[in-house]
Amino acid sequence: MTEATRRTPGTPCWVSLMVHGLDATCEFYAALFGWEFLPGPQPLGPYVRALLDGREVAGIGQLPPDRHLPIAWTTYLATDDADETAETIRCCGGTVAVGPLDAGEAGRMAICSDPAGAVFGVWQADAHHGTAAAGPAGTPVWNELLTYETASMGKFYQSIFDYEIEPVVSADFDYLTLHLDGRPVASLHGVGTALPRDRGAHWMTYFEVDDVDASARLVSELGGQVLRPPREGTAGRLALVTDPEGAVFTLVRSAERSSWAAERSSRAAERSS
Repeated sequence: MTEATRRTPGTPCWVSLMVHGLDATCEFYAALFGWEFLPGPQPLGPYVRALLDGREVAGIGQLPPDRHLPIAWTTYLATDDADETAETIRCCGGTVAVGPLDAGEAGRMAICSDPAGAVFGVWQADAHHGTAAAGPAGTPVWNELLTYETASMGKFYQSIFDYEIEPVVSADFDYLTLHLDGRPVASLHGVGTALPRDRGAHWMTYFEVDDVDASARLVSELGGQVLRPPREGTAGRLALVTDPEGAVFTLVRSAERSSWAAERSSRAAERSS
């Protein structure tokens, strides 16, 4: 489990969602992940923090009625200086759409996009360090950029946060992993023309669940959609889904967690026999 501490710059540290129907969206995620909610800082309007077992895991805010922006989960990358990072993003060909601005005593933030148009946030922590738990069911466990190609995008993000890059050497698979302090923190997946036209390049949040199939069915029952049914992948069992307002995210039962659970069940069976 990852606790909330100050992260190395470039580490995904928070995910948030801006929607039109805040109450209905909270009801959806409470039923799906077991989240509870507390009011958070409101520099851009009504905003709540989602808690799981008392630990903050995500944020959800309400868009002004006249703002018709794409509804999507936003990945925030940690920084020690939001203003300096924002300027670097501009110099490297990215765009700063919002901020930098203070979010009360929680910290300082900016909403940006990379040269391919993928939106992400930067977060300079003060009182709020970000996601306080990652690993248990209902928590964000991975962030991946889906983009056209990884070569130039990898250079863009590396020039901002000094990532170590580990590419997959393959003629038909464009993928690289971003490392900080010797550990993987995020990935970039180049899918070319397979990018959805209605979303373009975008960051994807993976939320851990105990049972991907059951959670995907629940998404449908709660008014969301299953865009890609449950399947086995290298990361574990996955399903691509949306909430009722159209925010896309991935449900995952991580392979390492599944292996641990299987080993635990096997040992229990051995003890009982």
